[in-house]
Amino acid sequence: MTVSNGGESTPELVIISGMSGAGRSTAAKCLEDLGWFVVDNLPPALIPTMVDLGARSQGAVPRIGVVVDVRGRTFFDDLLTSLEELEKRGVRLRVVFLDSSDDALVRRFENVRRPHPLQGDGRIVDGIAQERELLRELRGEADLVVDTSNLNVHQLRAKMDAQFAGQDEPELRATVMSFGFKYGLPVDADLVVDCRFLPNPHWVPELRARTGTDPDVAEYVFQQPGAQPFLDGYTELLRIITEGYRREGKRYMTLAVGCTGGKHRSVAMSEQLTKRLIADGVETVLVHRDMGRE
Repeated sequence: MTVSNGGESTPELVIISGMSGAGRSTAAKCLEDLGWFVVDNLPPALIPTMVDLGARSQGAVPRIGVVVDVRGRTFFDDLLTSLEELEKRGVRLRVVFLDSSDDALVRRFENVRRPHPLQGDGRIVDGIAQERELLRELRGEADLVVDTSNLNVHQLRAKMDAQFAGQDEPELRATVMSFGFKYGLPVDADLVVDCRFLPNPHWVPELRARTGTDPDVAEYVFQQPGAQPFLDGYTELLRIITEGYRREGKRYMTLAVGCTGGKHRSVAMSEQLTKRLIADGVETVLVHRDMGRE
C-alpha cells in the first residue's frame, strides 16, 4: 500500500540494517526477489531523496528497500535525522535489524577470512563490540529484529518471505518461540516467559524422551499447580500488550517461552499461547528453537 500525495504515490520503505555478518545481504536479496527496488549502502542523508524519486515514478517503484551499515562514521546522525523526516511526512517506514551472537559472527568472519569493517588494528571481537554500541539505539527502534545466530541462508530467506511476501499485511504479526535457557536467551525476543517455576517432566521417566508436543507431556505440565492460572493470566496480559503495540504501530512481536532445555514445559506452554494469540486475531508463527537439540 502506498500513500498518495498530490497525484504521486509515496513508496513503502524498508531499512535493512544490523550487525556485519548477520545476513543483511541475504535479506536484501530476498526483498529484491519479491519485487522490491533495493539500494545497498545508500548514504542515509539521501534516503528521503530516494523516496521522492520513487514517488515521481508514477507507481513504477512502489516498494523500496535500503541497506545501511556503520561504515560511514556519521551513520547515526544522518540516518536518524532522515528517518525522523520521513515519519513526519507520513512515509510508511519499517526498520529490519539483523542480529547474531558474537560467537556466530566471529565464526563467519573467520570462515571468509575477512576483517570486521570496524576492527582496525584490533581483533574481530573489538570491531563487533564497537558496532554493537553504534547500533544500540537503532536496534531499540527497529520494527523487526531477526536473530540469525542459528539460521542458515534458506531459513533467513523463509523468515523474510513470511514477513514481506504477502500483499495484504496484517496489522500485527507474532512469533512464539520456545527455547532452553541453557542454550541462551533469543536475542530477538521482545517478551520472555520463564516456565521453570513448573516441575520438569524430564524427571518423570516415562516422559523424559518425549516433548511438549506430546499430549501426555502437555497434560502433565498443565496439571501442575499454577500452570493453568499462569496461561490464563498471561493471555490477558498479552491482550493488553498487543493492543498497545497496535496503537503504537508496532507490526512485529517475538515472544520467547523458556524452560531449562527447551523440550517440555516451554514447548507445551508456547503451543497453548500460540493458540490463544491466533484466537485473538494475531497472525502467529510458532518456532521450537531447541527441541531435539539435546
